[in-house]
Amino acid sequence: MNIPENLKYTKEHEWVLIEGNIGIFGITDYAQSELGDVVFIDIDESLAEIKKGASCGTIEAVKTVSDLFAPFSGKVVEINAALKDSPELLNSDPYGQGWMIKAEISDSSELNDLLSAEEYANLIGQ
Repeated sequence: MNIPENLKYTKEHEWVLIEGNIGIFGITDYAQSELGDVVFIDIDESLAEIKKGASCGTIEAVKTVSDLFAPFSGKVVEINAALKDSPELLNSDPYGQGWMIKAEISDSSELNDLLSAEEYANLIGQ
């Protein structure tokens, strides 16, 4: 299981890359393997704000539909448009081309709740 050291993680199986005051997030390699083949991503294109812990989209796989939860609060600056036509990027490159949302972090203290790579590995039994 791929768990990059430079990322932070949530108990809901999202990863977060922090670049200054911008957070980029998507689902982990573990999450995509549990979901199976992703066939559709639903993130409202007009989404302007995300709130920590709130659903900000859904991921539809062959087996199931899963909510995407915001790992922090902030102002959305970009949604990965490539996922609309190529949802399988979540399976093939979850930490790269499969990123989902970029947002300006509004409360950096919320990042204290994120897990390190080691803590996330322990969570999933790796």
